[in-house]
Amino acid sequence: MIEVYPDPESLSRAAAALLVEQANLAVAARGRFSVALAGGATPRRTYELLAAPPLADQAPWDRVHIFWGDERCVPLSDPRSNARMAQAAWLDRVPIPGHQIHPIHCGLDPAAAAWQYEAQLREFFGGQPPILDLVLLGLGQDGHTASLFPGPPVLKEAERWAAAIYVAAQDLYRVTLTAPLINQAAAVVFLVTGDAKAGTLREVLHGPRDPARLPAQLIQPHPGKLLWLADLAAAASLAQDGSSIQA
Repeated sequence: MIEVYPDPESLSRAAAALLVEQANLAVAARGRFSVALAGGATPRRTYELLAAPPLADQAPWDRVHIFWGDERCVPLSDPRSNARMAQAAWLDRVPIPGHQIHPIHCGLDPAAAAWQYEAQLREFFGGQPPILDLVLLGLGQDGHTASLFPGPPVLKEAERWAAAIYVAAQDLYRVTLTAPLINQAAAVVFLVTGDAKAGTLREVLHGPRDPARLPAQLIQPHPGKLLWLADLAAAASLAQDGSSIQA
């Protein structure tokens, strides 16, 4: 399903409201809510809205568990850190218990960090199916999502829940959740803004299936729900058939 919003602000408000709604539903049903966060610039405003009234007063923060879809292997003090961004915009401003915030600690060994994060997830789910309640994702101009970039062997991963990759174009290691884990989520929501991503969004949704080139096509949760939130600029190349325009 695709929902198209007039601008990034309205999209961010919809995403923030959706997260609070899903948190309350999950806590009512199962006693806790687990979410994997997206990094990058697009979700920052969503996180800021979650930290401010009225939404900050509507969520069961004491039952929320925070994970990350991916992380750059940089120190927490580095502006490129996904955890740093989310903590500054949101997590440091709401009463989520510290032990319920689970950042990826890359350290000096990304491969070991990936195994450690997978072990942390396995402990969290305690032998039960690893069904995150919500996964937030972005979309890169090259078709990547989380740190699933075009080309690496991780795109064919079938068993691992987390993996380390090296992105040569950035000279940077990253740790990412894998497609098999993401696809077990109860809900996956992509946030896509800006005209620079319009062509990529069209290709991912309506082009030939080629996940080696467009890794975002790997994300097909089942039986969970998949929702794309796009602003008008990002959706400019889409046929509006089946899309709903939200004010």
